[in-house]
Amino acid sequence: MDAKLEETGLEDTGKNRDLMGIQEVAGMLGVTHRTLRFYEDKGLIEPRRVGNTRIYARREVARMQLILRGKRLGFTIREISEFLDLYDADPEHVEQSKLLLRRIRERLKLLARQRAAIDETVGELKKLEAETLAEIAAAGG
Repeated sequence: MDAKLEETGLEDTGKNRDLMGIQEVAGMLGVTHRTLRFYEDKGLIEPRRVGNTRIYARREVARMQLILRGKRLGFTIREISEFLDLYDADPEHVEQSKLLLRRIRERLKLLARQRAAIDETVGELKKLEAETLAEIAAAGG
């Protein structure tokens, strides 16, 4: 039996084999305990409690994977929360997919604008670099 399950007194039934403690989940996802508690405080995951011990079911691990992917892609906690709420409310995931598509398109537009601004800044810096090098060379340095 898993050490965390043993501590909680839960039996190792087929249902409990998918249960994990915070340390195991944090290690599996490559996050800290604090990260898991943060998303719990925000209401995005709801691990079971047995005393002071958090027990994570497969559902919470899957939700954390979606949360982490959303954060990597630049979505806000509010947007991620909307996706998760729709995922729970819409078994066919049609509404979730439509919302996700809208958010993806918005994010792509924002990133394209940011890329253009970065490209412009890089161009200006390269020009300034060349001018500065020329000034240094002209000054004999």
